[in-house]
Amino acid sequence: MKIHLSLIGMGAGHPDHITRQGVAALQRAQLVLVPRKGADKADKADLADLRLALCRELLPEGAATIAPFDMPVREGADTDYLGAVDRWHDAIAQVWLDTIARHLPAGGEVALLVWGDPSLYDSTLRIARRLAPRVDLTTTVVPGITALQALTAAHAIPLNDINAPVLITTGRQLRERGWPDSADTVAVMLDGQCAFQTLDPAGLHIWWGAYLGLPHQLCISGPLAEAGPAILRERAQARARHGWLMDTYLLRRAPDKETSHAH
Repeated sequence: MKIHLSLIGMGAGHPDHITRQGVAALQRAQLVLVPRKGADKADKADLADLRLALCRELLPEGAATIAPFDMPVREGADTDYLGAVDRWHDAIAQVWLDTIARHLPAGGEVALLVWGDPSLYDSTLRIARRLAPRVDLTTTVVPGITALQALTAAHAIPLNDINAPVLITTGRQLRERGWPDSADTVAVMLDGQCAFQTLDPAGLHIWWGAYLGLPHQLCISGPLAEAGPAILRERAQARARHGWLMDTYLLRRAPDKETSHAH
């Protein structure tokens, strides 16, 4: 089976976050894979709905088969995080193969809309590589608006200070290792537990955003000591209100003085 797989960055779910190149790739597809929540992702039902809405808006009716599939559940990873993730990716790749074989047995053009961007703290490319030994696979990556672009645009700030480095990391790394050495600015992704709570807030400024680019976008910024508690409250309320939440934030040492604000 010969498969051409297009991984299309969809930003935070707003149709305008997909580039014209991404729209063209989506419209070439014969089959569009749409992941649905697993049992451990009960708060992400709307993510599948957003992908389906994008397909309805951007695809001519009947142009492609839309194939939702259930995401495998990742096993507990308290002692073997990397091993658990590796086995989970194997299971996802198998579901992809099964879904493609069912809907496109002769092979062809397959597309997958990727939340954020396929190259930035996303494992879609790693999962796609698992298909190569079993099918004749070519992969095209179409970048979209990343979460960091959407975050800095929402706050109207640059990603870095003049001649200063930026480190992109995860909530798990920040929680386990603390503030990274030699970093002036830290961009934090995949942080469902708000690892900024583990830091000494003195001299730190935070810019936080959720649902970036969507009509219900939320942004809070200010000194971490003041803005941190407000972010925790807003996150809890937003998750209860919408049933899911995607957010990211930027931390910076010794920022320009300004008062915290939300919008």
